[in-house]
Amino acid sequence: MSFSIVGEVAASDGNNNSDSINEKYGLPILVLGEALSDAQKDEVRSLLGVDNPDMVQEYIVTGEDLANYIGGDSSSNMYSSAKITRKDPGNGLVIDIVSSENITEVTTEMYANALLTAGIENALVEVASPLKVSGHSALTGIYKAYNVDGESLDKDRMEVANEELEIATDLADEEGMDQAKVSELLTEIKKAISEQNPATKEDIERIVQEQLDALNIELSPEDREMLTNLFEKMRAINIDFGNVQSQLEDIAGDIKSKIEEVTGNTGFWKSVATFFEDLFAGISNLFSTN
Repeated sequence: MSFSIVGEVAASDGNNNSDSINEKYGLPILVLGEALSDAQKDEVRSLLGVDNPDMVQEYIVTGEDLANYIGGDSSSNMYSSAKITRKDPGNGLVIDIVSSENITEVTTEMYANALLTAGIENALVEVASPLKVSGHSALTGIYKAYNVDGESLDKDRMEVANEELEIATDLADEEGMDQAKVSELLTEIKKAISEQNPATKEDIERIVQEQLDALNIELSPEDREMLTNLFEKMRAINIDFGNVQSQLEDIAGDIKSKIEEVTGNTGFWKSVATFFEDLFAGISNLFSTN
C-alpha cells in the first residue's frame, strides 16, 4: 500500500464508522473503469472497502468521459478506478493507492499535485486497479465524481492537470528520473510560483531553471521548454498556488521522507560529513598557525 497525506492531519475521535452516512457531503463516490469485467469490478469494490453497495454512489468512467473532461481519446480503455470521500475544510487531500503494485506509473504525489492543480482539496481519494495499468484513467474518474456530485470543476484546470500528470510520467519514463524526484521538482516549482507570483512567461522560465539547478536536475532543452509551457498555462488561467501552499509543503515533506528512505539515513551521513569537515578544518588551522 502506498499512502500520502497532503494537508493538515485531523485528529480522530475513535468513531470512524464506515456504515455512517455523512449528511453534509453525502455518500462516498465510487467510479469504476468501464473496461473492467464484472468480476474485476467486484475485486475493485473489495480493494476499496465497499462491502455495502448502498453506502456509495457508483458510476462508470468511460472513454467518452475522458474526451469530455480532458480532451482524451474516446476509444480509450478505462481500468483504474477511484473512491472519493469529501471532507471538511482543513482536512487536506489524502491520496491512498490501495493496489500500488498495479498502478505502475502514477504515484501518490503525482496524483496529489494534479488534483491540487485541478482544484480538488479536502478529500480522501483512494485508487485501485485489479490489473497492472499506468493509473491515468483514475484521474478522469475523480473528475467525474466531482462533476456528478454537483461541484463543477473548471475544464481548463482539469486539462492542464492532466497535462501535468502526462509530463510527470513522461519525465520519469523518458528521462529516467526517479518518480519522487519528478514530483519534488513539480512541487518546488509550484511553491516558487506561489511565493514569487510571476507576471510573464520569462519569469516562469527563470523559476523552472532555478528549481532545476537547486535540485541538480539536468533536462534537455525540449523538456525544459515543455515544463515552462505547462506552468505558463497555469499562470495564464490564474491558478493560485498560494491557496494550497500548506498542502504543497506537505507534499514536499512526504517526498523528502521517501527519498531519505531510498538513499539511507541522511542524518547519519550529514554527521559523517560534518566530522570530516571539522577534521580538515582542524588540520588546516594547525598548518596555518605554524
